[in-house]
Order: sequence, then structure tokens, then C-alpha cells
Amino acid sequence: MSFRKHGSARALRWEAAGLAWLSGADALPVVDVIELADDHLDLVALTSVPPTSAAARTFGTGLARLHDSGAPAFGAGPPGWDGDGFIGMFPLVNATYPTWGEFYAHARLAPVAQALRAAGDLPSDASKHLEHLSARLCSGELDDDDTPARLHGDLWSGNVMWTPDGATLIDPAAHGGHRECDLAMLALFGAPHLEAIVAGYEQVHPLRPGWRHRTGLHQLFPVAVHAALFGGGYIAQTHALLRESAQSKSR
Repeated sequence: MSFRKHGSARALRWEAAGLAWLSGADALPVVDVIELADDHLDLVALTSVPPTSAAARTFGTGLARLHDSGAPAFGAGPPGWDGDGFIGMFPLVNATYPTWGEFYAHARLAPVAQALRAAGDLPSDASKHLEHLSARLCSGELDDDDTPARLHGDLWSGNVMWTPDGATLIDPAAHGGHRECDLAMLALFGAPHLEAIVAGYEQVHPLRPGWRHRTGLHQLFPVAVHAALFGGGYIAQTHALLRESAQSKSR
């Protein structure tokens, strides 16, 4: 059986390219593409089962291996992809940077801040926090020595399907980034058995000390995207994360 998705030809090609790149790491189950056309994407239909702690731990080990498979640079898209991609309905800038901080400031925070300003949803105090945070990011203060990870890129709990074959990845925004980004996304909307996922992850790749305190920094972009697309309480949440991140300790 198959599941058919509709969308723009470019958005469908972006999803298929991301799935192929993630699958190429041979680290986690990834939904199979049956057919890609200009007006649809056919995927293998998945059977859902309840998540368990054991399956979550296995997922964590696979996620670490996926990240460790690497990417050419921070901001790099799937092999052969040219131009920007998408995270949901929001454009995702694909431009490579030598450091994570520059990438996050220029290719993630700046575009979504522009959208929020245009809508009148980035008041002066939030803008000041953003300027301070961006300066810290570009200075290298918040960087570490980790190499670019191969990220799912939109790893909220709804994009992990628990199947008889294990936790299976769907609907990526795959790019080269910081490994803590995917973990922060899992925490954002409450992935089941999160602590088991983390335990499995650290069996393969121990996380840098203080990573839990940096979760808000990595959640800032996806929450801001939700604010730009849907407004509501996401706007206040974005302002709070901006304030918290601008004042956070260095890595």
C-alpha cells in the first residue's frame, strides 16, 4: 500500500532528496519513496504501533549514527540539491557556512526574523535580543568543535513513525547542522520516551556537557517559524526564547 502526498514540484523533490540522503546513512529506518512526480509523491504506507522504551533507545542509537554520518558543511542540503528548501511551508535557506554560529544567525534566525518584522511581530525589545544573540553567534562564542551532523531537520515527534520495524523517519528538512538541533526538536512537542532516546544516543555519541541548557537556543528557530506561520502563542514563546538565548552561557 502507498500514501500519496501533493504539493509543489519543488517541495516534493526536496522531501524525496532528504529521504534519500537520510536513508543513505543506513542508520535508521526511513520511509521508502515509490514514485516522485511533479504533482505527487508516493510513499510506502507505514503501520503504526505504540512506542516502547526499548524501541526509543534503539532509535536514539540510530539517530546518533545518522548524525555521525556527517554533512559537507553547516547549511548543506542533500547531495545534488540546488537552492533553498522548506521546513513545512516556510522557506529553508541552504547556504554553506564554516561555523554553526554564522549558519544559525544568517541562514536560520535572520530570514524568520524578517518575516516576523514584516508582520509586526518582532517588537523593539525582541529585536535587541536578536541583535545581541546574532552577534554572539557570529563571533564564535556559542560554537564548539563538533563537525556538521546530517540532520533530519524537522524532527518533532510527529515526524517519527513508530512501526514494527522501529522508529521510522518521515517528512524531513534534511541539512547539515548541529546534532543538538534534532534532539531539541524531539523535546519541543514531547517525543515519547525521550529519556530513553537520549540514553541510546549517548551510548554511541556522548553529548557535550550542558546540552540541556542549550535546548532553547536550538528550539528558537522552529518556534519562530511557527510564530511566522501561525501566530498566536508562538509569538510570545519566540520572544521568551530570544531573551533566554541572548542571555545564555557560552557552550
